Amino acid sequence: MTHARPLPQRRRPAALVLAAAAASVAACEPEPSPVIQLLPIPAEVRPQPADTFLISAETPVVVDSADAEAERIAGFLVDWVANRLEERPAILRDEPPQGPHLRLTRDPALDSLGEEGYTLTVDRDSVVIRSAAAAGLYYGVQTLRQLLPPAVEYTAAFPVPLTVPGIRVADTPRYPWRGAMLDVARHFFAPGEVKRFIDLMALHKLNRLHLHLSDDQGWRIEVPGWPNLTTIGGSTEVGGGPGGHYTAEEYADLIRYAAERYVTVVPEIDMPGHINAALASYPGLNCDGRAPELYTGTEVGFSALCTEKEITWTFLQDVIREVSAANPGPWFHVGGDEVPSLPEDVYAEFMRRVAGLVRENGKTMVAWDEVAANLPGSGTVVQLWRPAPWHAPGETPQDTARRRIASEQRSEVVGAQEAGARFILSPASRFYLDMKATPEQVLGLQWAGIPDLRDTYDWDPDTHMAVLRPESILGVEGPLWTETAGTLEDLEYLAFPRLAAIAEFGWSPRERRDWRHFRMRVGAQSARWIALGVNFRRSPLVPWESGPPDP
Repeated sequence: MTHARPLPQRRRPAALVLAAAAASVAACEPEPSPVIQLLPIPAEVRPQPADTFLISAETPVVVDSADAEAERIAGFLVDWVANRLEERPAILRDEPPQGPHLRLTRDPALDSLGEEGYTLTVDRDSVVIRSAAAAGLYYGVQTLRQLLPPAVEYTAAFPVPLTVPGIRVADTPRYPWRGAMLDVARHFFAPGEVKRFIDLMALHKLNRLHLHLSDDQGWRIEVPGWPNLTTIGGSTEVGGGPGGHYTAEEYADLIRYAAERYVTVVPEIDMPGHINAALASYPGLNCDGRAPELYTGTEVGFSALCTEKEITWTFLQDVIREVSAANPGPWFHVGGDEVPSLPEDVYAEFMRRVAGLVRENGKTMVAWDEVAANLPGSGTVVQLWRPAPWHAPGETPQDTARRRIASEQRSEVVGAQEAGARFILSPASRFYLDMKATPEQVLGLQWAGIPDLRDTYDWDPDTHMAVLRPESILGVEGPLWTETAGTLEDLEYLAFPRLAAIAEFGWSPRERRDWRHFRMRVGAQSARWIALGVNFRRSPLVPWESGPPDP
């Protein structure tokens, strides 16, 4: 059973906004503690200042007698509040405690909050988390974790008892898809590093890890019968490093680890372009039968499968079948972006056949937004990434070309929506985590813009993508491409604090989101990030708890 602290520390209802909270936000003032500590902001919060609860090593955690999953989730909580191995609160199965206690319990009456919704009540005598499903209990525990002192994140001993401020929370997410994409193809990241990323996602209630497993620079997952994909195609990365790949056992362990934290892995095998690593591994996939050189640069759009050869379809059948079998989640991402060498009709037919293979293996196809022009099936999920400005206010003469692209893209998206597509929102100019926050920043790119933290936080589809119906939006995702990121520290610097803004976009009701209050909560949470050893960027837009802002 796996719980908290999987990696060493690098440094030692939902729709209702309560009147008091709304008034303080409107006045541009921080809400009373403990609300200031919470990321993302819950749907409904009522601080109870007089109801402080104290947790000691003798404070038990009570779960329902037949609820093994609640007991497992309680293990995370015990790991956070335990001061030493020999001082761990007990987990009791429905045994009535004689004094103060914490309780995790399922309540069918909370069905209206969905599987991920929960209530949290802290008073002088107890802390109670209720949910209709286990996922809600887990997210309730994450909220409770943020109410605990940041010192609980250290492996070293900390003062006890722990103080939990009195509060009432009723919470449920805005969108079912709240994701981050990690590109492990351009630079390879070891299993432990991916687990660290999963832990930081879970802290912020993100539930989809989109793993970009193949590209021109590397192939990162084993496929039985095609060993050269990893031995050759996985042998390098951007800049010519050693690359790497996940063995079947390592990948299965990642899937289990993510699932224990209610994160579903969405595998992406990019096709028919972004495929040089596979073409270099198996010459027969090329129309001329010759293998290209392995690629360690960062250009895009130069590679494509030979779509008319039978070996290509044998290859794709095997890859889609084996990768689907390795991923219990319902989605398979096929990429489909940036293939200028294929005529439109050839591309459309390719995607139609691929969609059939994905369906045959029991998965729902996800693809980047180029697929919207010729949607290969009503169940397709379209991930919108192109950074065209879909709104006119504030545009400059330099936006002429983008306006044309925006018009074309808008037409494609409207057509896909009418054909039954659902959408994941990942606008590159706002949500791509690898975009620089300032022109001077060393890490990152700037081809889609230079979005600062507020640019990410203030974006909303209701104003910037008004052609989308709310019911068509599946959710939101922050992609992190790794052309310039080669270490875990690089990933964290690019991801935070902007990933917290995306998490709040995906979880919190629109009416609960307010930039001036968000920046204060981010600053307050920095103490927890420091305790966790997160290499976050100190945006000058945020009043940080400690340390100067980054330039």
